[in-house]
Order: sequence, then C-alpha cells, then structure tokens
Amino acid sequence: MKILVLGINYDPEIISTAVYTSGMVEFLSKAGHQVQVITALPYYPAWKIMQGWPRFSYRFRTAECGAKIVHCPLYLPAVPSGLKRILHHVSFAITALPVAIWRAATFRPDVVLVVAPSLISAPVAKVAALISGAKTWLHIQDFEVEAAFATGLLQENSLLGRLAARFERWQLARFDKISTISPQMIAKLLEKGVAKQRVYEFRNWANIANISPLSGPSPLRAELGITSKHVVLYSGNLANKQGLEIIPEIAVHLAHRSDITFAICGDGPMKETLIALSKPYSAIKFFPLQPLEKLGTLLGMADVHLLPQIAGAADLVLPSKLTNMLASGRPILATAPQGTALANEVGDAGIIVAPGDAAAAAAGIETLLDNSAQAGVMGKNARARALANWDSAAILARFEAEICALLAQTVPTPAKVIEKGSS
Repeated sequence: MKILVLGINYDPEIISTAVYTSGMVEFLSKAGHQVQVITALPYYPAWKIMQGWPRFSYRFRTAECGAKIVHCPLYLPAVPSGLKRILHHVSFAITALPVAIWRAATFRPDVVLVVAPSLISAPVAKVAALISGAKTWLHIQDFEVEAAFATGLLQENSLLGRLAARFERWQLARFDKISTISPQMIAKLLEKGVAKQRVYEFRNWANIANISPLSGPSPLRAELGITSKHVVLYSGNLANKQGLEIIPEIAVHLAHRSDITFAICGDGPMKETLIALSKPYSAIKFFPLQPLEKLGTLLGMADVHLLPQIAGAADLVLPSKLTNMLASGRPILATAPQGTALANEVGDAGIIVAPGDAAAAAAGIETLLDNSAQAGVMGKNARARALANWDSAAILARFEAEICALLAQTVPTPAKVIEKGSS
C-alpha cells in the first residue's frame, strides 16, 4: 500500500501532533507500506525555524524507517494572531501544493492522508488524490476553527470567522474517511453532519515502552537545580488554549508553602507573557523542552502533573501530552468541566476542577501532595489507564486495518499487525 501523508508538524519536532504523525508513519513503514510525507520546516513550538535548517528552501530526506520526507518553507509570524495564523497555514498549503502534485503523479499513492492542523492544506490533499485516484483521509487532532473562536483568535460573527466555519463544513463533506482522537470529538463530527460510516476514532497513544513510573526521585531534579520536596510539572506548548494564566494564580494560593516548585518546561507564543506574570513568584521555574530520551525522567520528576485548559476548548482538543502523563504513573490536576473529553480521560487518575478556578486547583494540588496514599492510588490508576486505553501497538494496528478496509483490501489480523509494528 502506498500512503502520502500531508501534515504541517513532523519530526524533528518533539511535542504535540508531530510526535503522533511521525509515529504513525514509522509504524506504517515498518509494517511494509510505502510512505511519503509532505511537511513543513520544523518550527514548533518556538515559532522559529530550528537551527541548522534552511529558512526559505525545501529540504528532502529519507527517515530511518524508509519514509521519504519533504520539508516545505512557510511563513512564520513573530506573534501568531488569528489572521497571521491563517496566513501561516495558507503559506504551507501553497508551498506544499507543487510537491503534492509531483508526488501524486510519480508516487501514485493509494491513500492521501492529511492531518489537521492544518485544515487549510486539506484541498492540497484533494488535488493529489484527484491526480492519483487515491482515497482521502482527514485526521483531526483539534477543531481549529472552534478552538480559534474559544480562544478569541477569531470572532465567530466576523467575516473571517464565518468564512472559516464555511470552509470547515466544505472540507468535512469531501473526504472518504475522517478520524479524530476522542469520543467527544467523534460526537462533534456527527453533529457537524458527517455520516457515521465515514467516522473513525484514531486515538493518540502513550510511549509506554519508554515511559515507566520511577521508583525513586528523578535524576532530572538535580540536573535542573530543583531542591524543593515537591514538583508540580507542566511540560509542553505554551499557547492560549492551555489556559496557562492560572499557574501564577495557583502560586498565589500556595505562597505559604516553601516545599513546592512549579516547573514549566516548554516553549510557545505565550512564553514571554507567562514569564512576566510569574515574576513575583519564585516558586515558578522555567526550563527548556527536554529531549525525547529524557521524557521518562522529566515526567517522573512530577509529584503532580498540571494540565490546565480553557473551558471553551475542553471538547475541541484533547491535549496530546495527557497520554504520556498517564503512562508516567503520576496523578494529574486538570482544569475542565465535568463530562468533557479531558475530564473523562483523566477520570480516577487525578482531580478535576473548573477552568479558571485557581483556588480549587491549589486545594487539589495540596490534597495530592499531602495525601501520599491517595496520590499513589491515582498514580496507579493513571498507569493502568495508559496500558488499557493508550497502547501504541494496538491503536496503530487498528488504524492500519481501517486503511486496508477503506481500500477494500484484505484486513490483516490485529495480532499479526501488532507483531510487525513492535519489531
């Protein structure tokens, strides 16, 4: 089977959707399929081209798994506002289009799969599929349009907002298969009029093989100079939809405690704002993103994982960082309305408080830090949830079988596919 993947984020980016698109490609390649990828030059989450990469030209490479990858140049705004984000995504679609036409004509894929974000590049995938006669698959990591409304990047009743919503409806009607990452997001697709038989739940997964609960203190604490008894950790993208403004507010409520360090490991457009908001609070420390080989010790450094999210985004995105948090076997303090995707996925692995309620979040953190028995049970529940629901081999095996079914090929047995994917 030949698969052409179009997605704006990819390896060597080490967080968010890049991790899952790269993992999917690696799995399919090792399973014996021919995979080619069209992506952007690596820039996320710093919104700057990574050092050592060209700024304005394409780069071609072959991954260790055998996949052929083209990195396309794109526009990167210094401050990614609503309109500038749209231009950013449009620029990727423009530079990806000639590559997609070329790959469609020479590679002749059986399936063209596009990952959203960026939905704006979806027409590029349709063009490639038209040329090659391929089936089309749209995988939605988050509902970009509604998330933009929820975070205030776009106004729903503005001309731009109405055009964006119309464009989304147009694209949802034109793909053979549409997948997304949680039951609530599946329900959202059905609400938007996508037929049930065209919808598939393709969850993100935990890196269970490389992330195990630590039995003692993480060596990364000493390496980063953290000396406090407890660590409350946030690691990932620093952007609007995370609701990160709550962290300094939580620090106010816990100012009476000298035994807590709030460790923020990440980068993104909100970093400078968050640093400014955190200046009065010495308990908040900022660190750079850690390399993938240190992911296990980074997550094991936490006594509590902090997972804030704004109310309006709770069913529009499911934070990709959640899966590895669960795999680390540490309890989670999340801000989300009850009944939402995030609240349901955390479940008995942590404490859920209302978005923006810093006092409740602080109380929840104290509960977890001061009650080791309760925190231990929740940590074990977290690991159990990761093993039961987020195992990469099983998730990717089902996904491969679904692609085969879309092409009306013989569906491989799950046991056989898992064996191939684990080699």
